[in-house]
Parts: sequence; structure tokens; C-alpha cells
Amino acid sequence: MGRTRAVALLLVLGLCAGVRAQSGVAAPAPTGESAQKPYIPIRPLNPGQNPDIAAGEGNPVLDVIDAPTAAALDQGSFYSRSRFYSSGGLLQYLSFGVIDGLNIGASLSMDNLVGRQSPIRVRAPEAQIKYRFYDGGRFVPAMAVGYDGQGYDYDQVTKSYNENRRGIYWVASQELGIPGLEVHPSVNLSDFNSNSFGGSIPLTYTYRDRVAGMIEWDNINSLMAQSRLNVGVRFFVTPSLDIDFAVRGIGQKGRFPDGTHRGTERVIQLVYTGSF
Repeated sequence: MGRTRAVALLLVLGLCAGVRAQSGVAAPAPTGESAQKPYIPIRPLNPGQNPDIAAGEGNPVLDVIDAPTAAALDQGSFYSRSRFYSSGGLLQYLSFGVIDGLNIGASLSMDNLVGRQSPIRVRAPEAQIKYRFYDGGRFVPAMAVGYDGQGYDYDQVTKSYNENRRGIYWVASQELGIPGLEVHPSVNLSDFNSNSFGGSIPLTYTYRDRVAGMIEWDNINSLMAQSRLNVGVRFFVTPSLDIDFAVRGIGQKGRFPDGTHRGTERVIQLVYTGSF
């Protein structure tokens, strides 16, 4: 059992942190209007092909901590996000740019993967899709619609997640007049049976394309009853690799319906973006 865990963990880390060999010469530096940096970093800038790109400039910020942004992959790109959460769990996301602005992917969660706890429990995979239908401008935000079926904190008794999936959502991303400071508000419908609408208000601030601070008020439905306050920091290690350290559910108290504690959770994320 221990060997199985080690092999699975190494495979995930290799997917996230592996370095793809590049062939050919570096892309020539753009000129004219194409040389201008996008007002909202909603698409990758060919990470790894231009040695002059700073670490954070090649990374499309597709998600804050839990909440999405209006960013999307270009055609031929892929995005891997590995979240290590409490009790040795791992939540793995993998998305692909089918065409420019349209991403399709899936996620898979595994409890007790890291450490000596047993048994390892693998949940059914969940689907994600996002379409950025408007690129935005200086005064109009970039906008996207999507679906995210992944929930958090699985309940063994009810066979459902204590923290609901995002479901269908609409999100906008816009800079707030200060370089690097962006807001990504969204609304979502997580449950068609109960018409349970929610929302999220995330803020991100990127400093010199090297590090970003993140804060989000998520799952806004009944104000403080079920909403979450999440904060984190993101380090842009290379034009393809990010490392996140975050705290979810700050100040949460009480218990979920299955009796598990509803409290603060620390997570680490490895985010890798590449192209074919």
C-alpha cells in the first residue's frame, strides 16, 4: 500500500513540475501593437518560448483559490493544478485549450493519499468547462461562462460534498486602476433542484510578476452562514510553474451535517501550464 501511494504521488508531482524540452529557436520579439502587454492577463504568453518573459507573465491565472477568473487557455495549451489538502488528500485538476478561449477538463480527488492513513479513497471524477466569450478592455472587464462540478469535503454517509460544487457560473475580470490589482466577481447556480444561487468576490494583487496576494469571499449565499473567507499567496517560480499557499474558511465554526468539523483548512497547490 505504501509503494502504491509513493508511485501515485510521484506521478502527480512529475506532471505538475516536469520541464518540457523545447525545440527550435525562440519566438522573435513582437513589434507594434502586439508588443503591448494585455491589460488583463487572460491568456498565456507562450511560456518557455521567450527567455525574456518574466516568471509571472507566462502564467494565465485561471483560478484564484477556489473561485474562477475570466482567464482561459489558448488552443493547444494545458493546465494542471494539484491541491494537497487536510488528512493527506489530493485534488487533481487537468484542463485543455480546445480552441482559443474554450477549456475542457476534469478533476479527481483522493483522500488519504499522502501519509499512513488508510484506505485510500478515490472519488468519481468531475467535469469542468469554461468559455471566455469577451476579452475585455481598459474599462470593460473580460467575461467568461463555465461549469465546475467539483465539490469539497466528501460526506461518506450522504455520498455528497459538504461544500457544494460551483455548478454553472459567470465571471468577470478587471484591473482596478492600480497595476497588478484585479477583481474577479462571479455568480453561480450550484443546485438546479433548489435554485441555489451564490457568488464570489476575489481580489488579486501581483507584484512584479513574481508573487501575488489572493483573497476571496466565496460561496456567498446566506452571508456568513455558509460563505468562506480564503486568503493565500502565489509564487511564480517559472513561466510555467506556480506554487500556492492558502488558508480556506478563516473563522469558520460549527459542524457539517455529517458531524465533521467546519473550520480552517490549509492547502498547498502546484500549478503547471504548458503547450503541445
